[in-house]
Amino acid sequence: MNAETTSTLSFSQPTLSVGQSATLACLLEISAPKPGNVHRGADFEDAGFVDFAASAVAIGPTVERANDVGVGATALAAIQATRTVTRTNTNLGTVLLLAPLAAIGSARPTSQRVATVLDSLTAEDARDVYQAIRLAQAGGLGEVAKLDVRDAPPQDLLQAMAAAAGRDLVARQYVNGLHDVFELIVPALLEGIQSGWTLNTSIIHTQLLAMSRHSDSLVLRKCGPAIADQLAARAGAILEHSNPTSPAYIQDLADLDFWMRSDGHRRNPGTTADLIAAGLFILIRDGRLRAPFS
Repeated sequence: MNAETTSTLSFSQPTLSVGQSATLACLLEISAPKPGNVHRGADFEDAGFVDFAASAVAIGPTVERANDVGVGATALAAIQATRTVTRTNTNLGTVLLLAPLAAIGSARPTSQRVATVLDSLTAEDARDVYQAIRLAQAGGLGEVAKLDVRDAPPQDLLQAMAAAAGRDLVARQYVNGLHDVFELIVPALLEGIQSGWTLNTSIIHTQLLAMSRHSDSLVLRKCGPAIADQLAARAGAILEHSNPTSPAYIQDLADLDFWMRSDGHRRNPGTTADLIAAGLFILIRDGRLRAPFS
């Protein structure tokens, strides 16, 4: 589905608040049985479905205030709230994407409004985002020569995100105005829903599409380019089965899930999950995704 088709779809007033929309988006994302991710039927050793669900609830009130307090303060408060319910990083990437989307306020999220929010980031936003990243203790960050998260925060957060954009899909969204969320994730989710697929099937298919187009940056950082490229190739191969309800497609998903979990959870495509949560938030705020969600 192209951008022109997407723009012709109808919108309606959301029935949930900004904070409720954020919580629901996170719950819908984590509930879908996506290969390699935590979901209702699969936990990691150090983080389970309850950790992610509790985190989704914890961030709701902080995201609700994003329009008043700004992106950085929202991100930091959300990670602080998350730390009250779990000791592991469950949502840093998701929080960093939701914060500028929620800072738009009650208006429907659009790439233009997000760009305005991102262009207005301050040195205080940079300070708070750096503190949030440190507090979340995200895995696989490594060290870089310039603008490392362990260094003093820069005056310009977008400068730091631009430096990381080549190795981190979430950072790239700050540079490109969430282009991948608006132009890849949202249309893919809508296409699945409008094809009559269940929401879970649409989410899984969107995950495969995103992984085939962009190597998951969490997998890239943890496992290196060879494994990340292999993941992208395997996801693309599954998409060749055009019917997500076909036995071959379902078997390929199971095989991919087994391969992704065969190395602990180092092959967990967590960044792709973050993008999907942001896409679901946009659809909920647009009023294009409404109950029932099954």
